[in-house]
Amino acid sequence: MTLILIATFILGYAFIAMEHKIKIDKAATALTMFGAMWAIYALLGGSDTTGTELTEHLGSTCETLVFLIGAMTIVDLIDTHGGFYILTKYITTRKKIKLLWVMACITFFMSAVLDNMTTTIVMIMMLRKIIAKPLDRWIFSGIIIIAANAGGAWSPIGDVTTIMMWMRGNVTTLPLMSYLILPCFVATLVPLSVMSFRYRQSGGDMLSSQPIEMRLPQGVGKKFSRGIFFAGVLGLLSVPVIKAVTGLPPYVGIMFVLGGLWILTEIIYGRKREMEESIKNRVSKVIKHIDMPTILFFLGILMSVSCLQSANILSEAANFLDKNVHEVFAITSAVGVLSSIIDNVPLVAACMGMYPIVTPEMLQTCADPAYMQSFMQDGIFWLLLTYCAGIGGSILIIGSAAGVVAMGLERIDFGWYFKNVTLLAFLGYIAGIAVLFAESLFLF
Repeated sequence: MTLILIATFILGYAFIAMEHKIKIDKAATALTMFGAMWAIYALLGGSDTTGTELTEHLGSTCETLVFLIGAMTIVDLIDTHGGFYILTKYITTRKKIKLLWVMACITFFMSAVLDNMTTTIVMIMMLRKIIAKPLDRWIFSGIIIIAANAGGAWSPIGDVTTIMMWMRGNVTTLPLMSYLILPCFVATLVPLSVMSFRYRQSGGDMLSSQPIEMRLPQGVGKKFSRGIFFAGVLGLLSVPVIKAVTGLPPYVGIMFVLGGLWILTEIIYGRKREMEESIKNRVSKVIKHIDMPTILFFLGILMSVSCLQSANILSEAANFLDKNVHEVFAITSAVGVLSSIIDNVPLVAACMGMYPIVTPEMLQTCADPAYMQSFMQDGIFWLLLTYCAGIGGSILIIGSAAGVVAMGLERIDFGWYFKNVTLLAFLGYIAGIAVLFAESLFLF
């Protein structure tokens, strides 16, 4: 049974990786893999508790999916009301190097609040208003991919994998942000500095004059747009606070914020009687545009990994790594490099299944408490995994949602990215790990 489950997972993942070649949506493959693996497990190795295990894993997975649906709806609500145009009017520089730093900083901090995929879309749309030359946009897009992934890694709501670990209690808000913000910043700073040096060496620092156009959706004024932007961003920022104060799961907070924004927009549109109903961006209209294939992909892949967990395959893999590697920096660094090829969601899900959160009681009975301490809540292993899985995805353009989105929007060539950005992203990745290593020596 073990070999059949592993073969099914590898085959399914191969089809997911070849999505564009075989023309089959990765969500369809993931859902098929999910069903097939649990059927194999039930028929060949299951017990009377298989149904209970499935229900427990589904409940845990759905908590993440409900949170993502709420967050995606809030982001789309901001976008459909032109909230992100607030950022564009403050970008007036025509110097490439200065603009590169401005865009990288905006991306780094925006992706900590929004998800890195949405941030990348917003930033590339802004680039198109500022830069006419496609090759320059490719260079800027490379830095945006790095900054978006780095910014999403140090925030509990900035990346899907970070959300997963935060919601399941592997990491908590303040330790995550305080320990990872500096390594993530360094991972952005190193490639940004090298790219700036390249620009200085090549000359021609000025952009062609091209004004930034401020366009708001029909029927939406500046005051309305700003109101939705600040209400949405503050709402997203309040989710970790709600969790800390009430102890409730994050999906409760995100649903509370979504409900509040829904009521707010309904009241505003109710007063705009002169406005045509067809152009009113109510939440009931915006929510129809949610990327459900992506949600279903996460459902399929997370439930497939949970099957490997129930079959004890992941725990056996963890035991192998413990015996033969037994070093958290080596294990997580390898996971980060793998995440440039393999989607980081199943990688992180697999690691979470391989290693349970060690409690103080468990630590007292461990044969190697110094090593197992790394797996306690907010331990160095989980912080490293968060960093490596997020930042490692920047090494190749296909390694992250941000990279795939940028590749599609700007038609960036895989070979060009590998030649011009991969080494920079890898240098930043290694530099951030070095910072984390220094923090582990003095702070843990």
